Amino acid sequence: MTEDSQRNFRSVYYEKVGFRGVEEKKSLEILLKDDRLGILPPHHESHAQVMMYRKEQYCDVLHALEVVRFVSDATPQVEVYLRMYQLESGKLPRSPSFPLEPEDEVFLAIAKAVEEMVEDSVDCYWIIRSFVNQLNNKYRESLPQLPKAFEQYLNLEDSRLLSHLKTCSALSRLPYDLWFKRCFAGCLPESSLQRVWDKVVSGSCKILVFVAVEILLTFKIKVMALNSAEKITKFLENIPQDSSDAIVSKAIDLWHKHCGTPVHSA
Repeated sequence: MTEDSQRNFRSVYYEKVGFRGVEEKKSLEILLKDDRLGILPPHHESHAQVMMYRKEQYCDVLHALEVVRFVSDATPQVEVYLRMYQLESGKLPRSPSFPLEPEDEVFLAIAKAVEEMVEDSVDCYWIIRSFVNQLNNKYRESLPQLPKAFEQYLNLEDSRLLSHLKTCSALSRLPYDLWFKRCFAGCLPESSLQRVWDKVVSGSCKILVFVAVEILLTFKIKVMALNSAEKITKFLENIPQDSSDAIVSKAIDLWHKHCGTPVHSA
């Protein structure tokens, strides 16, 4: 059995016997202990040397940005991460005053979320970099399909709720970028977000669909009482935080219900 399948097996097993969150809550921490995103090699004896190289590379890129005056000591840390990523990927604009692209806003949202989870700046950057690369590469074709999948599964779970969204012309105006491009960064609190991102990192971006569906189901009464697309969207962009853990647990149940026991189901 591969390490990937073992991780998913453990997750399913723990959930079946009632121990939710055992697998998910340490997800980002273990990113630095495996080769899932190319952060470290599979041989643990090489980790110290690789981390030294990663730190040197981090310092070199940061120094280059300081030399060309793209960043300074006053630059917010998440913006430093963005400029580093842009420089490494050949997308650094000619001036730091140029307006940010939509993909830059996505990066910053993810960076802010990871910054709350990881203290070390070098580790933080490499996790952000690898997570964003996974979204841009592995899930490049899958992510644009998620709004349609959301409509499909919401119809199966509550067709009346879906009809209400259509009647209000809200379906096309839901916060899909927040849900599917930012992977709920800025929407869910850290503990809930880690559980969702664990599934994304492990190989399935479809979990994002079921989190979105469960948000609608959880707040059905509130959404049904709203009669305009603008009001519905505004509410969904700022949902109450106290229900987040329950929403994620129910979303994982939905994921299993509709997809069986998914292993790397994109």
